[in-house]
Amino acid sequence: MQLHLEKYEGLNPFQENAYLIHDNKKAHLFDPGFSNDSEWDLLLRKLKEHDLSIEAIVLTHAHVDHIMGLQRAMQLFQVPVYMHRDSYIFIEQYPQQAMMFGFKAEPIEVDPFFIDASSTLQIGSFQYDTRNTPGHSPGHLAFYRKTENWVIVGDALFAGSIGRTDLYGGDYDQLEQSILKQLYTLPDDTTVWPGHGTHTTIGFEKQNNAFVTQL
Repeated sequence: MQLHLEKYEGLNPFQENAYLIHDNKKAHLFDPGFSNDSEWDLLLRKLKEHDLSIEAIVLTHAHVDHIMGLQRAMQLFQVPVYMHRDSYIFIEQYPQQAMMFGFKAEPIEVDPFFIDASSTLQIGSFQYDTRNTPGHSPGHLAFYRKTENWVIVGDALFAGSIGRTDLYGGDYDQLEQSILKQLYTLPDDTTVWPGHGTHTTIGFEKQNNAFVTQL
């Protein structure tokens, strides 16, 4: 099955990227950071135009910028949420996370399905190679599709940079090992779709990323 990827970039005050993965009719929503009606309209218009139905919400991790639209997404689509167990603490502390960044937020009520790290995730007819990439956040995951040659990496790896490690549970050495063992082992021509900023490739980052290089 060939899946299509749609990027929704620059969402919310943190300029987060969300992703819609779909085939002809079914779709999965990754990291719904939508924070206002104009941002939501971009997604809802796409779903209507192509007659797509969301069947799952998937989180790379649960930092505030990646879950700002989670409660509304659950209300709109009435679908399960998939995430790593170690990320759930950030769901529980969502109002406190928001307060740290200067805004108020209501608690998020969700009973997610917990994903095993470094395994195959099957949701309906969609399948992902799930890679365990902590360091930016506990329970951080990346999702690889060999068929389309791309990986959704959340905030582990960026074009020319890596995720910050100064937040709760962050660890630079752990993140470095996650990138080296779980991401840089992918084929060089794999497209990297990050949680912020532009896309890149594994090969380019291995040669040029000043934070974690593998020559």
